[in-house]
Amino acid sequence: MSVYTPVSDAELNAFLTQYDIGERVSHTGISAGIENTNYFIDTTQGRYILTLFEHHTADELEYFLDLMAVLADKNVPTAKPIKQKQGNILSILNGKPAAIVTCLKGSTLDKKEPNFAQCEAIGKALASMHLAGKNFPHQRDPDRGALWRTRAGKELLDQNELDADDKQLLIQELKYQANVDFDSLPSGVIHADLFRDNAMFDGDTLSGIIDLYYACNDAFLFDMAVVVNDWCYRADGSINEQKLLIFLNAYHQVRPLEENEQILWFAMLKAAALRFWLSRLKDKLTPREGELTQVKDPKEFKAKLNVLNQSQALIESCWVERFDYDEKRVSNG
Repeated sequence: MSVYTPVSDAELNAFLTQYDIGERVSHTGISAGIENTNYFIDTTQGRYILTLFEHHTADELEYFLDLMAVLADKNVPTAKPIKQKQGNILSILNGKPAAIVTCLKGSTLDKKEPNFAQCEAIGKALASMHLAGKNFPHQRDPDRGALWRTRAGKELLDQNELDADDKQLLIQELKYQANVDFDSLPSGVIHADLFRDNAMFDGDTLSGIIDLYYACNDAFLFDMAVVVNDWCYRADGSINEQKLLIFLNAYHQVRPLEENEQILWFAMLKAAALRFWLSRLKDKLTPREGELTQVKDPKEFKAKLNVLNQSQALIESCWVERFDYDEKRVSNG
């Protein structure tokens, strides 16, 4: 959500004539994230989010925006796309596809450590999202799936800037993942990027899952692994098994987990950590230009890969059947 495409007051005023959301009062660029251009728009009727899509095609955007509308209609907390006066969701602004969505209450956790209640809330909401997308008619392959991870990893191994320690770990992880088959896992529509900065909370209440522009059809377990790798670590970099178990149990209450998901859980946690280590390495070595860009540190996920490799026994011991659910512990976390 960096600002790559500037939008002037006059340009936005003209753009908003296509909508029934009032007149522009102000708009401010949002610097968090790295893929699209985003603005807060304050109008005479309220606050909205404007997104200018920097890389996606019209077909991809139909998938994302239709999915957001479906999820909102099925009471999964997420932003809802605003239709133009003519009924369209997607438009063009400054040469880029653009859309406006509702602005949700609350704020993201970003770098704040989630408490137990928030881990429970995101677990239930993620499972609800997976079930809500069951009959979604569109299909989209993942941007950063297994094939991409293999290709990106091999490309990075050819980079002179990659240090010896990174190369050793990358070779090890690519070899490990080459022997894992995730095709048997339950799959469907997933978020694929559900970090803390993509979830809005009003206190401990989840008000919305946002930024669905990596959404695709893939294994549900990948979505869960992305959440755990961001939400369930302590400040010292170690895995917080209580949060991990709370998240798993909350998810399991809504969509019961299957035996093959338990078997592949450790491998998927590593695959998800590898995915974000690779993408951040690529962004660091070949950055894109932007007016307010944010390149995230790849060292975070390199460290998490190392922690996972040292914590296989802990990971495999933490699964839903072992969790003695304690309401007081969750509410006071």
